[in-house]
Amino acid sequence: MSLIPSLFGSRSVYDPFLSDIWAPTGAGEVSSFANAQVDWKESPEAHIFKADLPGLKKEEVKVEVEDGGILQIGGERAVEKEEKNEKWHRVERGKGKFMRRFRLPQNAKVDEVKAAMENGVLTVTVPKVPEKKPATKSIEISGCSEFDK
Repeated sequence: MSLIPSLFGSRSVYDPFLSDIWAPTGAGEVSSFANAQVDWKESPEAHIFKADLPGLKKEEVKVEVEDGGILQIGGERAVEKEEKNEKWHRVERGKGKFMRRFRLPQNAKVDEVKAAMENGVLTVTVPKVPEKKPATKSIEISGCSEFDK
């Protein structure tokens, strides 16, 4: 099953990016920081999210899991104050609030989510519930059959 929308616009039944949202920073202004880039990979043990958040401290980032298995990554980069003797010539770095939301699969252990931040990269690890292997019962084979009597 594809998790990527087709060229014709229909989405798969399970689309984890369906609930992505952004947060405006003020009256009619969309944050240039709203589109925080996030990668999501799956290993046999966990779902791993990596978000590029350059210049942010871990105290400025919030990671939450909502009821229903929604992982929410958000935060805010504050606007630098202009000092009296300073004059800005150009401001290109993103600022403002951002929020990304991802619908987690059924096999996610939402009570065991861990997050770490290093060098401007946030890593969120969501362990998976181990797959249950079907129970197998061995049947003993006897040497003599009832039909042979």
